[in-house]
Order: sequence, then structure tokens, then C-alpha cells
Amino acid sequence: MTTAGDIMHRGAQWIPAHETLDRAAQLMRELNVGALPISDENERLCGILTDRDIVVGCVAMGHDPARVTAGEMAQGTPRWIDSNADVGDVLQEMQGHQIRRLPVIEDKRLVGMISEADLAQHLTDEQLAAWAEKVYARSATSSSMG
Repeated sequence: MTTAGDIMHRGAQWIPAHETLDRAAQLMRELNVGALPISDENERLCGILTDRDIVVGCVAMGHDPARVTAGEMAQGTPRWIDSNADVGDVLQEMQGHQIRRLPVIEDKRLVGMISEADLAQHLTDEQLAAWAEKVYARSATSSSMG
């Protein structure tokens, strides 16, 4: 059985909820990633911050990324998977919630992230195509006319 721990990218790092978005952007640059899990004061997952969130949700809105915190950008219920979960469970979680990055937790601690690149390395072409179709599919409520 292939597990989440087998396919994840190790070395993922949190951004504390109290850190500013400019610091988050610097950390993303240093780690060469486009997303960071956000942790609360107890190092528990409270959200995920993407580079797009910083640009669209802060900069494009005229806000100062040195004054907005990662925690302020955290929205919704964060999704995650246990490191021992089967890869089928990983796919189901990502497809069901239409997400492209999934934090991997072990003993209540962040141990890695699963991204599209990780899936591409470990799935068959058919599995990858099915995953992409479901994750990138437009829902009936979000499609636009025109």
C-alpha cells in the first residue's frame, strides 16, 4: 500500500498565523514553494496561504503585506491527511475539496505536503487525468456566462 507519507514532499514548514504576508512571501521564495500551511499558537493547522492569496487578497486590494497577517488570510476549514493514509484517500480528499496542495500530518505535527508534482511522480497517467479532471472541474455554481 502506498501512503501519503510515501508520496509527500518532506520538509514542509509552517508560517505562524501572527507572521505578516511580506514575511510569508520571503519564506515562500526561500523554500521555492507557492503555499505555506498556517499554524496557530499551538502549531496546529489553521489554514493554507498561497502566493495567489497574497497577491489577490492583499496587494491587489491595496493592503500593505507588512501589516496583514497570515492568520487574517486563513479562510474556511483547512484540509489535511494523516501520513499513514492510503494514496486513494489522498486523491479522494483532494478531489472532493478541489484542492491542489495537501498538508500531511503525523502525531499532530506537519511532516510534509503533497502537491500536483508529487502526484505526477507517483500516479499512473489514468489516475492523474482523473484527479485533474475532478480538481479543476468547474462547479455549476461557480461557472460564469460569457
